[in-house]
Amino acid sequence: MLPRVRRMPMLDAYIPEGALAPEAEQKLLSRCTDLLLEHEGADPTNEAVRSIAWVFVHRHEMYVAGAPAKEPHYRFVCQVPEGQYDADRRAAVTKAMTEALVEAEGGRYPNPEARVWVFTFEVPEGTWGGFGRVVGLGDIAEFAAGEAGRAYGEQRIADRRREEAQAIVEAAGVGAGAA
Repeated sequence: MLPRVRRMPMLDAYIPEGALAPEAEQKLLSRCTDLLLEHEGADPTNEAVRSIAWVFVHRHEMYVAGAPAKEPHYRFVCQVPEGQYDADRRAAVTKAMTEALVEAEGGRYPNPEARVWVFTFEVPEGTWGGFGRVVGLGDIAEFAAGEAGRAYGEQRIADRRREEAQAIVEAAGVGAGAA
């Protein structure tokens, strides 16, 4: 098991300086933490789970069509361990983070939905490192839910590998019983 301090999931929030009132930005980042955890499949009210959710705020300049943007544009890059997202979770977190940003702007600028991009990435198993070693979904889930969490994490990765193998076999035109 890993030491008590964890470093996943992660969110990179690109928010222009001054685009939001400070209180609105703080509320937005807290809400995005909840959404990141919720749509990863974790309980956002669990303080141990919350302790592993990091948000990096990036301040940026934005250009549209080669000129400085007239309104703020936002980008949220969600990164969770492999096995935690599917199409439904990706769609749900994208919608929810966009809605949270619209609320945070509070009508200050027009068409906020058109100025928000949300990217949902899974970090491939075996490529997330911390504490000088590779950390897998089983390690993370064990921290959150004990030994049952480890079993869950290992099963999620096994299921993902099976789905990927099945897709390759089907794409190759090999019959289900021919493997």
